[in-house]
Amino acid sequence: MNIKDLQDSVLRISDIYAREHAIDRDRDWALLKLQEELGELTAEHLRLSGRARGAADPQALADEAADVLGMLLIYCDRAGVDLETAMQRKWLKWLERES
Repeated sequence: MNIKDLQDSVLRISDIYAREHAIDRDRDWALLKLQEELGELTAEHLRLSGRARGAADPQALADEAADVLGMLLIYCDRAGVDLETAMQRKWLKWLERES
């Protein structure tokens, strides 16, 4: 699965969530949710590294990482960011130099 296919699937799921909970998912909402999910990922990281209370759960860390990625994909859609193109320009160009 490529990023665009993943993003399309995440957006479909987000549409379902929005209908069920009557949420307006504009760009600001998506950025705030991304920040919220990053905070939850941070909390799981702290638990796993013994620097926060609560049970350490590697699956919870993975789930929160998935939430961060999902919200990033939603935010990029709302902000008009072509993430595949941006990744090619910003990161993957370094691999071309290796060839």
